[in-house]
Amino acid sequence: MTGEPTCPGAPPETRRSPEICMVPEICMVIVQPTGFCNIDCSYCYLPDRTDRHVMAQTTVARLFSEVFRSGWASREIIVLWHAGEPMAAPVSFYREAFAAIERMRPPDVAVKHSFQTNGTLVNIDWCRLFQEWNVGIGVSLDGPQALHDRNRKTRSGRGTFDRTMAGIRCLQQNGVPFHVLSVLSGESLSLPDEMLAFYEQAGIDKVCFNVEESEGSYVSELFTATREEIRTRFAAFLRRFWHRARAGGRVRFVREIDQVLPRVFRPDGMPPRNIQCEPLAMLNVDSRGNVSTFSPELLGMKNADYGDFLLGNININTLDEIHAACLQSALYRDISAGTRACASGCSYFSVCGGGSPVNKLFENGSFTGTATSFCTLTQMVPTDLILEAYDRLEQSWTGTASIAPPLSNASAEAAPLPSRLP
Repeated sequence: MTGEPTCPGAPPETRRSPEICMVPEICMVIVQPTGFCNIDCSYCYLPDRTDRHVMAQTTVARLFSEVFRSGWASREIIVLWHAGEPMAAPVSFYREAFAAIERMRPPDVAVKHSFQTNGTLVNIDWCRLFQEWNVGIGVSLDGPQALHDRNRKTRSGRGTFDRTMAGIRCLQQNGVPFHVLSVLSGESLSLPDEMLAFYEQAGIDKVCFNVEESEGSYVSELFTATREEIRTRFAAFLRRFWHRARAGGRVRFVREIDQVLPRVFRPDGMPPRNIQCEPLAMLNVDSRGNVSTFSPELLGMKNADYGDFLLGNININTLDEIHAACLQSALYRDISAGTRACASGCSYFSVCGGGSPVNKLFENGSFTGTATSFCTLTQMVPTDLILEAYDRLEQSWTGTASIAPPLSNASAEAAPLPSRLP
């Protein structure tokens, strides 16, 4: 899963002190009900997407009994059903799982279920489930057919655009809200107007972007360019798309802007938070009960220095044991060192709170590093564009403000902050 594992309506993040972080707060549980995916995207990093194993209901029950028993559950937990294709498991699986979770849920904890799906399996039965349980839906759609079908193919090599759009129309006809997640290739970065026109014509009003990146065994052609070249191209795309979307009013949510805005303009004294850098704040569980934390992409990966990134198995270990194993691990040690390095050396730390550990590992070869192309695109570029727009707005009020240049520390060197950036 590339990109930030968040969706419209996700709870705001605020920084917790290292002392408080010794007592976890579980904010998001990412569940892989099956590793299997019914399609075969060229940029997919998942190693087990041909594995048809489906999580046992006893594993679901054990997982959430531990989450609720621990006392570590946030006031609202997002349960993201993800992996290969979550809808490869049947509707009946989720009816049983959701009911079991609801029976165990403490009255002071809210649970919000979400799916990230390729949309090809959506039908009326799925829509009934989504409506009954108010499930958040993200559909992977890379834009117009030529762009989408280039990478998102069936196992026989055919494009999936028509089937994905049929799923989207089914959601729309049954009143199920959704957002789309689009992976931007080198070609689509040059087509902001065409991308916007496509979403508007399709009646899509909530959009999230991931720039195609290198993860796992997949190497993106985009990353043959320098970090500054990618930054410049994405900034031009996002500026144009955002400004025209706001002017048109039909695309109402652009994740890259709308989820960064409250982090840039947050109340004084509210430091940033990044749940990818906190033990168990993001709890990741595969279909066999194996548990990891921090970046969800680590689940299923292997590395010479860190092994398989697993901290235990929920069918065997308690969350207390899994948390203790995390605190004693080289994984936690090095991710914490990387977060401290970001805090001391990057002027965007107040927005991102430490970056994405998995991207530090894939791009820089170590969790202890700082800036990546991923954080440049997801944190630095949106922050620059928001401050640029604020300066223009301030100038329209006073007639005196100048437009501040973007922060220039793509290599995470310290730089003076504009006064409005906390």
